Amino acid sequence: MAVRGLRAPSDTLACPCHGCEGAEGSQRDPEPRPTPPSPPPQPRSAARRSPEPGRALRPPSPPSYGDHKTTAPARTPASFPGTGPGPGGGGTLWRRNARARGAVSVPRRAGPAAMAAVPAERERPRRQEERAGGAKRRRREEPPQEPPERPGDAPREAPAEPGYLALARRLLAGGAPARRSPPPARPAAEPAGDGAGDGDDLLGQLIRDLNEINEVPFFDVQLPYELALKIFQYLGKAELGRCAQVSRTWKILAEDEVLWYRLCQEEGYLLDMSISDHSCWKLALKNCRAREHMLKTNWKNRVGAVSQLHYEPGRVLCDAHCCDGVVMAGYSSGEVRLWDTRTWDYAAPVLAAVPGPGGAGAPPHVSFVRINSSLAVAAHEDGTVSVWSLLLGQEPIHHFQHNQHIQALALAPGGAVVATASGFQVRLESPDDRGFWQTPGTFEIQKLVNFLNLVPDVTGSPVAVAAAEDIVYLLKAEDPGRILHSVYGQPVTCLDVAAHEAAFGIKTFGWLLNEPNQILLYNLETNQCVTKVGNSIGDFSCVNLHSSPPNMLVAGNKDRRVRVFDLRQGQAVCSVQGHQLGVCAVRMDEWKMVSGGEEGLLCVWDRRMATKLWEMHARHPVRHVWFNSHSLITANIPEEKNPRGSSITEDDPSLHRKYRGVIYSYDFSVDQLAVDSVLPICRSSYDEVSGYNYNIGLAVPYDSI
Repeated sequence: MAVRGLRAPSDTLACPCHGCEGAEGSQRDPEPRPTPPSPPPQPRSAARRSPEPGRALRPPSPPSYGDHKTTAPARTPASFPGTGPGPGGGGTLWRRNARARGAVSVPRRAGPAAMAAVPAERERPRRQEERAGGAKRRRREEPPQEPPERPGDAPREAPAEPGYLALARRLLAGGAPARRSPPPARPAAEPAGDGAGDGDDLLGQLIRDLNEINEVPFFDVQLPYELALKIFQYLGKAELGRCAQVSRTWKILAEDEVLWYRLCQEEGYLLDMSISDHSCWKLALKNCRAREHMLKTNWKNRVGAVSQLHYEPGRVLCDAHCCDGVVMAGYSSGEVRLWDTRTWDYAAPVLAAVPGPGGAGAPPHVSFVRINSSLAVAAHEDGTVSVWSLLLGQEPIHHFQHNQHIQALALAPGGAVVATASGFQVRLESPDDRGFWQTPGTFEIQKLVNFLNLVPDVTGSPVAVAAAEDIVYLLKAEDPGRILHSVYGQPVTCLDVAAHEAAFGIKTFGWLLNEPNQILLYNLETNQCVTKVGNSIGDFSCVNLHSSPPNMLVAGNKDRRVRVFDLRQGQAVCSVQGHQLGVCAVRMDEWKMVSGGEEGLLCVWDRRMATKLWEMHARHPVRHVWFNSHSLITANIPEEKNPRGSSITEDDPSLHRKYRGVIYSYDFSVDQLAVDSVLPICRSSYDEVSGYNYNIGLAVPYDSI
């Protein structure tokens, strides 16, 4: 017995049948018995099946293995003191407590191996709670079951179907839908697909049949075509594109030629064409916008062709002016030339001048030239003024003479009115209804006129604005002249006139009264000063009002800056600096500015970014700048009209080449680099004996002579 009590717990094997008494049973049966097979797993649906109503939830009975009822076979062959049978084991008390707690029954003579199932039995309440929670969740997920109908109950109503399905069934059955009922709406929880069910297929087939029968789709409103077109005229390009995707009828309306022709006219494209000139105005608008984008890109990157408009070697350029691509230039030889930069050959016909009072000798130098869409005017040093018509020919249609040197010349931008200032006299010339030229007004001015402009778009008598030192006059034909502005000791430095306003720069006393130089804007109808802009120490040397965007003004200053002013705010919105000397010519549009300086530098600016895009340099000051969407014309006019030594060897045209001045023509519609452009000499046919033979060296890269 002593030896048996000293055995290690690991030597004691529990009997699988739990019928023997611990270690004694293991001695009688030393060979281990096979473990009974595990019970087959029960399906979860059966284990979690909800109980019937009114029946309490009971724990499932444990599976039976042989003659005993346990939850699982004991696998730990260990002996626990006080748990076996006998007076000190307490097994009977444990079994009673287990039965009171609802645990499984344990045989009275169970050994220590049977006690290994006790921890598993303690987990039974938690498992029961989990099973009860799963049953509750299934009851919440499952739809409530309706009680069976009773014999005495009224029949139940069928679930209501969507409104549009009921409408479709009534239409197919031949019934008329109610007109005052609201439009059927699809429930929010119901999918919008066409093949979701029989009702959706039925409705889709109904709408397709109605679209095939009627010209107007099922969801359109039947309107007269003219009325629908009138409504569509208030839409833009993007809105018309969206409307064209709605239906076939809306596509026909949105692509009507009247709508796209109106859009072309509103955006400024093809203004001189009628609606019958293009078969597809939508495509025409698309091409115009693509061309505009290409031209803007070429402007920024300086992509295009540049040409020099030379006329006569050895003659000095005196003045130049441009209108709509037609360039007019006057030379020291007294001749006047025209170039049409819209053609590739840049033909330069000669405008014949009227012989001066001195006889048939060479005419004097040209002082000023002006050109508009119908007339060309030139003023010479001896006071002779000639007027040509661009439609009739090279002979002048009008000619008049001043006794003194002409100080200023003006031509109305859109009319046939010429204004000249000679000495203290200002003279207006215009044709009457029969085409005969007459002098509607002559004004005597107290001081010498420095600047002279004609007010554009004036009906009736012509109106001119003249600046004579520190006095600005408003001159209207058939009325005496009125003083618009006068401040003693503050001379006018620049002048420009628009349809209803006049802007001019004022040079103040500066350091004496501590007042900066400003630009004054006057209303020509009320003769009152509207606003004052600018705050600069330098003098304003040029201003552009007539070609600037509405409520905007650009000005150049001798302090080498170009400023853009907003006339509504009365302050500068952009200020750039890039010239070495003063600015003498400026012009701007919606997104760019072009300025020319006294040193001969031409700068192109991005107005919104206030940055310089590119520049070109020439020898003489830039006196004239003109541009449109696809071309740029600049004139570099020298200060000296009679360079030293020009009268000694006039037969040598290459002697004074650097004194002549030059006119540049930039064409940005040509997709090539400006440095690779072909000069006019290289495009000539060399049929003429005289002309560009001195420039033959420039033709080497392009010519095959």
